[in-house]
Amino acid sequence: MSFSWTPHRFVGGALALDVANSVILRMDPARSVDRFAVPEQLAGFADAASLLSAERDSWEQLRPVQSGNEQTFLTFREAVDRHFRSLATGTCDSLLLSDLLDHGAKLLRSNPNAGCLEAETVHSALRLLNLPDPQRLKICGHCGWLFLDRSKNKSRFWCDMAVCGNRTKASRHYRRKKSGDLE
Repeated sequence: MSFSWTPHRFVGGALALDVANSVILRMDPARSVDRFAVPEQLAGFADAASLLSAERDSWEQLRPVQSGNEQTFLTFREAVDRHFRSLATGTCDSLLLSDLLDHGAKLLRSNPNAGCLEAETVHSALRLLNLPDPQRLKICGHCGWLFLDRSKNKSRFWCDMAVCGNRTKASRHYRRKKSGDLE
């Protein structure tokens, strides 16, 4: 299955969150899709992140995951998702942090080069660990993606108002109209 890496796919606010969000509908196993299941998509992600990631100023051009490192990278992606998802829900577990740091260290040992997707994703996750205001880390109420709420009053509900916010509001409007609350 082929996907295009659009700006919406990079709304997490940090490369590590965008990598974690590469699994679509993660919380619904029946509909979940791993965008990195196809190796070409993983390579395309590095090119797209170079142009679209919120942290793109940290590197010139991201290099794809080094051949043979794909499984280690995917294991790190899952550790990122588990740790930051637990942090966003307020149920942070030190074992999840330990797991994140352990897998990040393995990834850096296998390819420590700046500008490669592996190293830059680990560095992004480490920057997130030092987030001055952890309440800014949220989970989208529509798709379940992780994102940084950079709004002035920390009031964002959706990763992207143009996509998830619009879908949620349209669905709510449809349900109200169907039940007869609107005319």
